[in-house]
Amino acid sequence: MEVRFVSRRLPASRMILGALFLGALAQPASADEIEVEPLVDARLQLETLEVESLPETSEALTLRIRTGAEATRGRWTARLEGQANIAIVDNFADGLDGVTDRPIIADPENLALYQAYLGYEAPGFAAKVGRQEIGLNDERFIGTAPIRQNAQNFDAVRAVWTGVEGLTIDASYAWAFRPFWGRDGFGSRPESVGGDNVFVNVAVETGLGTLTGFAYIVDLDDENAQSFRLSSRTFGARLDGKQEVGGGLAVSYLASFARQSDSGRNPNDYTADFLVVEANAHTGGWKLGAGLEILGADEGQPFASFQRPFNTGLKFLGLAGRFLPTPPDGLRDYYAAAAFAPGDVGALEKVTLKAAVHHFTSDRELRVYGNELDLVASADIADTNVALRYADYRESGFSADTQRFMFQLGWIY
Repeated sequence: MEVRFVSRRLPASRMILGALFLGALAQPASADEIEVEPLVDARLQLETLEVESLPETSEALTLRIRTGAEATRGRWTARLEGQANIAIVDNFADGLDGVTDRPIIADPENLALYQAYLGYEAPGFAAKVGRQEIGLNDERFIGTAPIRQNAQNFDAVRAVWTGVEGLTIDASYAWAFRPFWGRDGFGSRPESVGGDNVFVNVAVETGLGTLTGFAYIVDLDDENAQSFRLSSRTFGARLDGKQEVGGGLAVSYLASFARQSDSGRNPNDYTADFLVVEANAHTGGWKLGAGLEILGADEGQPFASFQRPFNTGLKFLGLAGRFLPTPPDGLRDYYAAAAFAPGDVGALEKVTLKAAVHHFTSDRELRVYGNELDLVASADIADTNVALRYADYRESGFSADTQRFMFQLGWIY
């Protein structure tokens, strides 16, 4: 058996650690080659969060490190990846420490196994089993919440079939969901929530774009997870496409509708709808667009509105995060955004600038909730990714004025 390391400018000690992860793949009598790729992903994140209704501001400086190895032999892949999050400046409430005089920055210190899976890939088929990331479509429903240092993942089996051109069937069964609270999570902010969760996407390529039908069944076993009120059945469809208009102008668009109802041991009896429509114009590095996202409500009871417990929070509905979970009367987000990607600017590579404005109302009775401005800038400097984010939410009948600032330095080797 031959073992070949794929070097990524890492010390030999990391390659040795990777070699220790070959047990499931190695067969002494085989001449097949095993490739081992060491993994290192580090991110330093500074975040401040000010909420007018609380007397103190949270200030956090955290360092997240993921390291491990991925071994590949023929069609098989095994990945083992650990994660540590260290608070360098811990002047913040992390959601687990009982601090109540300042807002929560959900990046508690953590040391845990992040991914551990066995994968198989053949023409037209791929599968993974074990602890893994799952992100579907734009992660409005199922995602990893990568903006948080600990992120979130699933203990699951996932299979993707692409045996017919233009057709993709993506199905997962997750018996545990691991949110970003880490190994010290407890109560309503647990380390892990068991259940029987099924995610199915069937996507077809059409002349207008990708048409996807989806079904997401959430059935959680832990009563601490909002007394089972997050268990639901969601069925819907989405169309996502882009067309060249001419003269350097292109138009992209998104339309999606879904209906959600209670499931499993959920004590609520409800039905709520979801809708998003969005259009963007692309020209000369610019992207200008607007949209409407609606999370419907039934009769105004808590958790009887459209809920998305596994989505990537802060990616949608404003960076300030004032609408997680969905309010009892639902939510409407009227938004517009402008983004500019000039490419390389001096030593800065892949520069991107974005500004977005949001106007929020309830879905029931259309009460005004507030407005938000979000600003994002990112670029690469050699092997370092730099990102700045700022959110300013001004309430008008819901929650409290909120300002969030984030600065990230990331390295992947």
